[in-house]
Formats: sequence, C-alpha cells, structure tokens
Amino acid sequence: MKKYYIILFLIIVNVAYLNAQLLPVLGGQRAGISTAQFLKIGVGGRASALGESFVAMANDASALYWNPAGLVQFNEHQVIFSHTNWVVDIKHQFAGAVYKLSDVDAVGISFTTLHMDDMKVTTETMPYGTGEYFSFGDVAFGLSYAHKFTEQFSFGATVKYMRETLDRLYMDGVMVDLGTFYWTGLGTTRFAVAVSNFGNQIAPKGELKQLNGKVVTEFQAFSPPTIFRIGFAMEPFQTDMHSLTTSIQLNHPNDNSENLGLGLEYSWRNILFLRGGYKFNVDEQSYSFGVGLNAPISFAKASFDYAYGNFSRLGSTHRFSILLGIF
Repeated sequence: MKKYYIILFLIIVNVAYLNAQLLPVLGGQRAGISTAQFLKIGVGGRASALGESFVAMANDASALYWNPAGLVQFNEHQVIFSHTNWVVDIKHQFAGAVYKLSDVDAVGISFTTLHMDDMKVTTETMPYGTGEYFSFGDVAFGLSYAHKFTEQFSFGATVKYMRETLDRLYMDGVMVDLGTFYWTGLGTTRFAVAVSNFGNQIAPKGELKQLNGKVVTEFQAFSPPTIFRIGFAMEPFQTDMHSLTTSIQLNHPNDNSENLGLGLEYSWRNILFLRGGYKFNVDEQSYSFGVGLNAPISFAKASFDYAYGNFSRLGSTHRFSILLGIF
C-alpha cells in the first residue's frame, strides 16, 4: 500500500510539473495589474519552509492565512505569532487566534502588518533629498469561520479588511477568502482548494500635489491580488517515531503566471521537524528549508518554527513563528 502512495504522488508531481512548464507564458503579461501585494507574503515558518505548498497541510492556526477550512483540522484553541524579515529591509508580521466552538466549528481572528523605515523625498532637481521624508505601511484584519460538515469534508471562509498607506494617499477594501479541505479516505491523502483575496477593485484616495502645482484627486483602480490554490498531501511513511509528509500545490494568481510548489516534512516523535520546499516558475524565488520544534510547557503546547527562503537577486528571507495550543 505504501508503494502505491509513492507511485500516486510521483504521478501527480509529474503532471503538475508539466502543467507549470506548458503554461508559464499564459499569465506573465498580467504582472503588475493588482495592488495590496503584502497580502501575498506567506506566514508561518512551517508553511514557508515547505515552499508554501500548504493548503492541503493547513492543520494549525496559520490556516487563518492559507486555508480557513483548516481551522477545524485540529482540536485545541491556538494562537500564532509570525515575523518575517522580508527583502530590502521590509518587516512583515502576522498574529492570529483560533477558538474552537465545538468539535466541528471554529472561529478565528487575524492581524497583518507590513512596514519599513521612512524614506527620503526626492525630486528631479533634488535627487539626494529635499529634507522631507514619507512613510509606507499596510495593515489587514480578518474574521474567519470554519465548519466540518462530515469527517471528510470541511469548509471555511474569511472576511478581511485591508488598508495601504503611501505618504498622503491610502486605499482600503474588503476581501474574502474561501477554502475547502477533503480527506479522500485513501490512507492519509487529502485534497484542498482555496481562493484568497477575492474582492472588488480598489483605488487610492487622498490628494497628491504635483511639481507643477496641480492637485490630483482621482486615481486608477486596481484588482486585489486574488490567487487560486489547489493542493494535495499525504504521508507515504508513518510510524510512532518517524513520519514523512509530502505535498504539492498548483497556484493560479490573477497577476502572474501559474506556478508550482513542492514540500517535504520529516517528523521525529512529533517533536523535531525538518522541512524543505521548492517553487517552480516563480520570479526570484526557488528553494526554501527550515526546522521546527514542539515543546510542551505547563499551560500549553508550544511550537517554534524557522524558515529560510532564497531569492536569486534580492537576497534571502527569514521567517520565525511561535504557535501556542491550549486545550
């Protein structure tokens, strides 16, 4: 039976890889058409180390971001804190909490921020700065609910409000995330589909004074960064001491080409975790890896996760996350 799982996974990998190679140019021309790009920055050291191939593995509080249907895939109340040292000195934080209403219902809240140091105001005549500074920052707040309809099928949804501020301009909007989680009944195989950041177009608001003195108050509207994800995961090898989880995920963003993510997680006694992942057909990004540690403490179950992500020209990223589970 284990051999069957491995063969099935290899078939899916090959089919998805061919998909990513045959379709890459069909969406490249859409690059740059959406706003609120901070909503595409993944959260949690675990998911990031797995090449963000996580919608079918989302069984902790980070499901608030990846797949709201995952909120009913664990039994305890959970809190998560995630920090990312993003490229070019950008800082990204995510905090969330999940409360179990029952064995089949869960609610959650999440809060996301992105910020950087103030930047100099420059002009054509003063390229080294005018002496003034401007700021840029993003925030998002989400409310989630998930329900387990059967032992195999779960559904979840998130409603989020986001606000992006650039100097004197800002834009805000409301978006929706939808997710499903399905256990196939064939061993530990599961299948998940999620749609994130679905909503209306949004435009900047405020006043902008140009160098010629003209004041601009109307701006072009842009789509939110909607992304469709479909994933598959399973454990080809699992004992009380050792466990190996594999995952594969096909992503379809509205503002770029389709891409593919692969993830591998090894667990020793469900205490120590080694993880690795790879992204195909993603600009700049490629491999990632990380470690995790479960450490029971007096009042909760604590998990500490770290992930390293490689960027070919922009450097690298580091993610740290802490997850607390309270029964």
